[in-house]
Amino acid sequence: MAAGMLEKMLWCFLVAISFPDVFGQTDLSKKAFVFPKESDNSYVSLEGQLKKPLEAFTVCLQMYTELSKTRGFSIFSYATKKQPNEILLFWSKDRGYVFGVGGPEVVFKADEIPSAPIHMCATWESVTGIAELWIDGRPRVRMSLNKGYTVQTEASIILGQEQDSFGGSFDANQSLVGDIGSVNMWDFVLSPDEINTVYVGGTFSPNVLNWKSLKYKVAGEVFTKPQLWS
Repeated sequence: MAAGMLEKMLWCFLVAISFPDVFGQTDLSKKAFVFPKESDNSYVSLEGQLKKPLEAFTVCLQMYTELSKTRGFSIFSYATKKQPNEILLFWSKDRGYVFGVGGPEVVFKADEIPSAPIHMCATWESVTGIAELWIDGRPRVRMSLNKGYTVQTEASIILGQEQDSFGGSFDANQSLVGDIGSVNMWDFVLSPDEINTVYVGGTFSPNVLNWKSLKYKVAGEVFTKPQLWS
């Protein structure tokens, strides 16, 4: 191997170890993050494109887990320094899907999550306080959640763990074991037709988190593998 090639490889290696906290940007189409075991130190941190506080949002993702009858776990955790549960999507074994904004929560009751990949979208708007949850293209009954609130920027966005403080205080008993992918976020509420288009594989140029151009970093045992859903 030529000396120039060796020098280039060494330089790339040194850059990689010198900047461990730099977010990589990747097209993750047809990929998923795999969390193979319970832990309090394995997670994915996402960098959102947040230019101003949020008066509305939509988060959509796909998930595959068999934990729902065993215990609760975090699905999507968006924390600020003032509020660790600025946006929270969480599965509660005894209650169902928990959706929190700015601290207050609503519960969309369910007995279990099917042992199959599911698609989820959650929407919220400040002006009415209306919160929606869609599972596999089907809406649950709308609820009222923290009307008039504004979601702040400078966020720590975590997959795989629930944040009890900004960027940390994880509990292994709330960790995700399974796969998660197609995580997209918008700074507005998608319409029912748009949500169903996303459910069948379409897209509407996500402007906060974009799975096809995702900035993220991985900690612990999390692996990127081909997705198990179509």
